[in-house]
Amino acid sequence: MRRILVIRFSALGDVAMLVPVVRAAAEQNPDIEFAILSRQQTSALWQGLPANVVFYGADLKRLHHGRKGLKKLLDEAEFENADAVADMHSVWRSWYIDLICLLHGISISRIRKGRLAKWLLTRGFSNKPLKRTIERYRDVFLRLGIKCVLNEPVFAEEGKSGIGIAPFAAKRGKQYPLERMEDFVAKHSKHEKVYLFGGGNHEVEILQGWADKYENVECVAGKYTMADELEIMRNLRLMVTMDSGNMHLASLVGTRVVSLWGATDPKCGFLGWGQRIEDCRHTDLPCRPCAVYGERKCKYGDYRCLEFDLNI
Repeated sequence: MRRILVIRFSALGDVAMLVPVVRAAAEQNPDIEFAILSRQQTSALWQGLPANVVFYGADLKRLHHGRKGLKKLLDEAEFENADAVADMHSVWRSWYIDLICLLHGISISRIRKGRLAKWLLTRGFSNKPLKRTIERYRDVFLRLGIKCVLNEPVFAEEGKSGIGIAPFAAKRGKQYPLERMEDFVAKHSKHEKVYLFGGGNHEVEILQGWADKYENVECVAGKYTMADELEIMRNLRLMVTMDSGNMHLASLVGTRVVSLWGATDPKCGFLGWGQRIEDCRHTDLPCRPCAVYGERKCKYGDYRCLEFDLNI
């Protein structure tokens, strides 16, 4: 059986986008084993895939201590038995793995991220929508001669209830004003159950405060495993998220997402798999998108790109 090492360590949303690509490739190539090398924290995303998908998790925080570091990860994955590497990350950690595999005569195919095209788009030199990340993943497999036909999913809301809200993002340029989001929570909780999703302790504190303040609101953040959160998302009729990991997690379990965009834009290629451009909310300003990941400070200082009404 042919064996492919598939590398993608972070971020969570990027790993979630990779899952449907691997699923498609595994289903269409049952004679190939796909060995996934990623962070241990993403293990829940790889459950329920075909039997020829095997997951190997690394604790990269212990990289310099040897436990679950890259070399240990490679040894566990029996990399010497691999026929090729599909590098879906193309950063120094994956390059390290690429180099070791190359020295053992193993072929490499790396993702082409289109960095120049993204730079031109975010600097106003181009307005052309870029290839989606999920398609860039597919192309890595195609260059290795692996069949991978992607069928766009269609999400149904029948039989589902409740609305999920994930109001946080890693960068300021991607986060809708919290006071406006709280108003949205208060409004919708009068008509249906609202579930709040988040991450760190500060986020949990804010979301729990909303849950205590309004009836029919439950704070999911900090209470469940990722697998449990995915199951809750699966049964929701709708998720409202930023351009964030939660958008991709909801997409992964087949839930419709209304996504909010500020400094970033779906044109950069990061819209959730199967999601509709009609469900993207943003303002049409000449200065946006100004960043691929929302990392640049607003040149006006007020993040006016996020000052729009959220009507659903």
